[in-house]
Amino acid sequence: MAQARISAKASEGAQQLQQPQQQQQSGGQLRGRFYRSTSMADRSSRLLENLDQLELRVEAFRDAASAMEQEKEILLEMIHNIQNSQDMRHISEGEREELNLTANRLMGRTLTVEVSVETIRNAQQQESLLHATKMIDEIVNKLLDDLEDAKMRLMSLYGACTSDVPAGPIDQKFQSVVIGCAIEDQKKIKRRLETLLRNLENSEKSITLLEHQKSSVRQSCNSKQD
Repeated sequence: MAQARISAKASEGAQQLQQPQQQQQSGGQLRGRFYRSTSMADRSSRLLENLDQLELRVEAFRDAASAMEQEKEILLEMIHNIQNSQDMRHISEGEREELNLTANRLMGRTLTVEVSVETIRNAQQQESLLHATKMIDEIVNKLLDDLEDAKMRLMSLYGACTSDVPAGPIDQKFQSVVIGCAIEDQKKIKRRLETLLRNLENSEKSITLLEHQKSSVRQSCNSKQD
């Protein structure tokens, strides 16, 4: 009997010892799972923060590339304007030839730089862009037919693209088309119209200056005859 009691107590003691160990092991597993869950959340948060920072850098990168696109357009326009300026017509043929060689070299070097920022568009935005481009091209193709009318029409298109109070009428149809374009395309359309209007203004100045010079020459000839 005594032996049986001793065995029973020993068994109870062993069970009591095993229970805290099992609880400790179970608690350790729970704590391990909890720590793993917290670690996953931290990792996810860090990754999201990194992606947010990268998104800012990507947008800055696209903006820089877009600025380079604009700089290329400006450089080509400036070189073209120099080649077609009135000053180029009033220098010796040898000097003009030398300057044109330099201008052509600069234009060639500028054209070797390829910068392209693709705009993501849906089907509707793509259709709107094609429509807006077609409307501008139709006016450009008729520039030589009526310069003044073409300028007025381009100004009405430009007025539809700007938030400032326009100086003249606005082409409402063109405005509705441009609104359907992607934001980046809207900016490019506005830039193109600005360039066209600048070139027209320079052309008008050149024509006015040329007419003034012709008039001065005629008056000088008439004075000599008198």
